Amino acid sequence: MFSKACEYAIKATLLIATHSLNGSRVSVKDIAEDTGSPVAFTGKILQQLTRGGIVRSMQGVHGGFEIGRKEMEGTRLSEIVTTIDGDHIFTGCGLGLRACNALKPCPMHERFAAVRNELKAMLEETTVLELALGLKDGSTFLKR
Repeated sequence: MFSKACEYAIKATLLIATHSLNGSRVSVKDIAEDTGSPVAFTGKILQQLTRGGIVRSMQGVHGGFEIGRKEMEGTRLSEIVTTIDGDHIFTGCGLGLRACNALKPCPMHERFAAVRNELKAMLEETTVLELALGLKDGSTFLKR
C-alpha cells in the first residue's frame, strides 16, 4: 500500500516523536537501527521529512532529530504520506491505470474508491501525537 520509504518515514517520525516526548533527540543511526532501514536510506527520508516540516534536525554534540508536542498534535499521517509518496495513494487507480475515473472506470474503480476514501479519512484524522502516546505507554509497538 505505502512505499517502503513511506513505511520507514512513518516509523521514523513516530520514533522521533516518542523520544521527543521523553525530552531527548535521536540520531539518524539510532533511527535506522530501530526501524530496520539502511542508514543512507534513512538519512534521505529524514531529509524529506525535515524539508516537509514534519521533524526538526539539530546539529552538534547534542543534535539529532526532534518534533515538538504542538507539531505532533497538528501533524496528520496524511502529511507524512504526501511528503514521501505524493498524493497518488489518494487519487490513483487500484489497477495502476493512468486514465481511470468515474467517466471511464476500471473494473475495480467503485470499490477501490471507497477503500481509498476510507484510508484517506483515517490518515487525515490520525495524529502523530496519538500514535506516539501509544508507543510511549507500551500499548503499541514498532518492533516485535
